[in-house]
Amino acid sequence: MGFRMTASNNMRLMVVTAHPDDAEIFMWGSLCAWQREGATIQLLVATSGEAGARPGQANANLAQCREQEAVAASVALEIKPDFLRFPDGTLSESPGLVRALESRIKAFNPDVVVTHSPIDYHADHRALAMAVQNAASFRVPVLYADPLGGVGFEPTVYVDITPYKGAKVTAIRCHLSQDPERFVARAGLQNQWRAFQCNGGLDDWAEAFRFEPRYPFTDIRNLLPPAPKVKRL
Repeated sequence: MGFRMTASNNMRLMVVTAHPDDAEIFMWGSLCAWQREGATIQLLVATSGEAGARPGQANANLAQCREQEAVAASVALEIKPDFLRFPDGTLSESPGLVRALESRIKAFNPDVVVTHSPIDYHADHRALAMAVQNAASFRVPVLYADPLGGVGFEPTVYVDITPYKGAKVTAIRCHLSQDPERFVARAGLQNQWRAFQCNGGLDDWAEAFRFEPRYPFTDIRNLLPPAPKVKRL
């Protein structure tokens, strides 16, 4: 069940990630689907990824390089990332981070916020998830993205991203500093697996999310892009 937008309701989607390539790896196909439905998207990136140097890679200008890669990837969605520039690798649920998120939530007034899962494998991702949860409070529902590998994650909703496979791969490949082919392969495998859980075809891809109802937000199905079509065995 997906939302059907009109020019009068103008859904607003806020995406909050820890690092410059996270949106591309974990939720890019869904962002394409949301935009296709008419959503306005704002992308916040908590750090500039300066701790993400590959073995043997010089990192003197890595933060600037990674920001530029994220900007290049975002051109396709006609959005411009907002870099909060908190320290990479030591992200915490600090009052400063929560306040920064609160101010942007108040200014943008999103209908839903998408971020990392609180059980994600990466400490920065987990810290950001908790900060987003606190900043969102009673203002806006929060949707959590499938972590890499999906370990321990129980999806409640799936988004069909089959039409946007190429766009997702292209976006990941913008992040040349991160050896992107490893993420192209891993994300593709995970998206095929999530589609298989929905009885999709061999060429289908899906991204998975988890929504945990909390007063006053109990059902956000009307805010989601189309799910994979139900197929009988």
